[in-house]
Amino acid sequence: MELRDLVGRFIQGDQKAFTELVRRYERKVYSIAYRILENHLDADEVTQETFVRIYEKRHEIRDASFFTSLVLRIATNYAIDLLRKKQRRFISVDDETEMMPAVEVEMAALTEAPDFALLNEELATIIDKGIGLLPTRQRVTIILHDVEGYSKTEVAMAMGCPEATVRSNLHVARAKLKKWLAKRIK
Repeated sequence: MELRDLVGRFIQGDQKAFTELVRRYERKVYSIAYRILENHLDADEVTQETFVRIYEKRHEIRDASFFTSLVLRIATNYAIDLLRKKQRRFISVDDETEMMPAVEVEMAALTEAPDFALLNEELATIIDKGIGLLPTRQRVTIILHDVEGYSKTEVAMAMGCPEATVRSNLHVARAKLKKWLAKRIK
């Protein structure tokens, strides 16, 4: 069934439609939450709370695109709030102000040959660690855009900020990440 039809049925109170929407979106919500929080239990909490809040706001939903952005916004904001409540401290990667040449990390360009499988896994681990060191807003922006594949407009809607802020966060986060990666990948 098409998303717009499913959302329409959900708005009308169809429980089966809601169950199907949860099924379609729960992995994506969990993935976003886990990347932000780096904790499975917290990611589960964010996933559950996101759908509770979606259900409570069902009468505010206008269409399928609004539904998608609302899911993204609720999940992102709740994960950020939970992160702040836990008062986790992140190491700044701001220690140097000079820009280093861009380090292009194209994981997709690596072949799937057995020799490269371990390299892909190690590189992904290194990149995830670097993303985890970014300040919260930059981390969330890069996760939503570069990792999860949302457009800048969708990220702006989810984060409740102008698209220019998303572009700025991406630029700064990528520069910090490239600098951090350049020190670790030789």
